Amino acid sequence: MGNALSQSFPPKSLFLVEQIPDLTGQVIIVTGGNAGVGKETCKASRLALLNKNAKVYLAARSKSRADDAIEWLKSETNGKAPIFLELDLGNLASVRKAVEDFKSKEQELHVLFNNAGVMMPPVEQRTSDGYDLQFGTNVLGHYFFTVLLLPTLIHTAKNSPLANGHARVINTSSSAVYFAPKTGIAWETLGTDASSIISIQEARHQHALCSKQATGQTLCRSGNYFELTQSWKPPDRPSTPSTVGLMFYPASYGALTQLWSGTTPDGESHNGKFLIPWARIGDAGPSSHDEKLAEKLWDWLEEHVKGH
Repeated sequence: MGNALSQSFPPKSLFLVEQIPDLTGQVIIVTGGNAGVGKETCKASRLALLNKNAKVYLAARSKSRADDAIEWLKSETNGKAPIFLELDLGNLASVRKAVEDFKSKEQELHVLFNNAGVMMPPVEQRTSDGYDLQFGTNVLGHYFFTVLLLPTLIHTAKNSPLANGHARVINTSSSAVYFAPKTGIAWETLGTDASSIISIQEARHQHALCSKQATGQTLCRSGNYFELTQSWKPPDRPSTPSTVGLMFYPASYGALTQLWSGTTPDGESHNGKFLIPWARIGDAGPSSHDEKLAEKLWDWLEEHVKGH
């Protein structure tokens, strides 16, 4: 609880978007890039990925919303536009197709921002494959997307002069990691009950990936930001503008930490780290270092994407 509260009032960031180096020649994917932090990761106060000359793919489910976001980004970045990549993380067939579409256009991928997500949807909502919507989108969908892109990431790390021996995967998390079960994961309801999937599962997923593969992966808590609260309110509780005003920040702030890790030389040392607002290294708790738990989750996820 203390970690979550302290991170709601983080110190002033020592990292500024002006410090992002030139990204000419780098290929970057941002999932969920048509709203909230994903959109701001593309823009980030007009000085982020596009303005630093990266080739950015905006991976999202809705083409119409993505088109709106692209037009908006063009107007904010002097005509620079991301490329739409259709991706529905709640549909494993769509995830595979998105990767195939990307690989038909690109040979390299320098940075993957796994940024899309849903927060506490109705319990009855399911993915196309029958999983709890939050788990299926935030964990299983991103796991499958990342695994399918790993060969490209590894190839880039080994062969691209721009990669300096590293390809990066930045996974967005939340303060819910600090409220996880003591065991880390409620296995009996994993993937089927929205109440069981807390962000620690995402943390374990990412640590499992780090322990299994050569590409650098980082779990990033972006901070409390307004866009998540616009479509969600705790049941039977009135909104509290004064509290929200104190503890929530514009989405552009949420982009700072992941941009720091995804674009700067500092990020090369963040492999497997849990980052907190703003642009600091934190800790996701004891269970996030449990290698056996990581292995078990990896195996579970691997089993559940078989045949897709």
